[in-house]
Amino acid sequence: MNARIIDGKAISAAIKTEVAQRVHTLARQGITPGLAVVLVGEDPASQVYVRNKAAACEKAGLHSKVIRLASDTSEEALLDVVRELNNDASVHGILVQLPLPAQMNSSKVIETIAPAKDVDGFHISNAGLLMTGRPLVRPCTPYGIMKILESENTVVRGAEAVVVGASNIVGKPMALLLLAAGATVTLCNSKTRDLGAQTRRADILVVATGRPRMITGDMIKPGAIVIDVGINRQADGKLTGDVEFESACKVAGAITPVPGGVGPMTIAMLLVNTLEAAERCVHI
Repeated sequence: MNARIIDGKAISAAIKTEVAQRVHTLARQGITPGLAVVLVGEDPASQVYVRNKAAACEKAGLHSKVIRLASDTSEEALLDVVRELNNDASVHGILVQLPLPAQMNSSKVIETIAPAKDVDGFHISNAGLLMTGRPLVRPCTPYGIMKILESENTVVRGAEAVVVGASNIVGKPMALLLLAAGATVTLCNSKTRDLGAQTRRADILVVATGRPRMITGDMIKPGAIVIDVGINRQADGKLTGDVEFESACKVAGAITPVPGGVGPMTIAMLLVNTLEAAERCVHI
């Protein structure tokens, strides 16, 4: 079996086109969705991420502004910036780029963001709403994965779904979104015994561990849809996922590549979350 390669770039492009159309509708009412990104320090990867996010916003017609703070900025100074953005009516979404310098408590910073402007979906209020089946803001990566499944016409209701990785950013919210869509969900972590026995049951397998190529073809159910969230840089500079792509392709029915799979969807859903935050402001 040769798995169908899921084109995350094409799916995200379609979503961005729809976002641009909805932004145009808001513009006729004098509203431009605004995203503020706060970057603390000079981390090269974070700077690339922020630059890509800002460029995607501008291309879709959203207003974006990047607030850059020195790495030795105090936590209280950062919190003051966040509070100011909370009160800025032109800003509908706030994103504080992680990781933060050691002197800052990331949880405290995230909890200071107004829940309605928390476009990452990390605020404890948004996490609670997601858990109770009444999501206001869905975390971007899991939300993007649900859009991938939708684009693939995947039957989620009644499916066996296995999520490998139990982080607050991907694993846990992913499990909740799949559960809400009617899947029977198993959430695996580093303590899971006989991981292969779990993953081989999966009609839908989502892997987000940060461990390169840990899921091999013999751990995948024939015909399964495999979503690889991992992005790991090898010694030669190339990127690889958490799934061993070559062996997985011989078993899976469909699979996301790395790069070009889940990555583009995360930024697309950030635009969607910012747009939806702006639409809520005018009760559309």
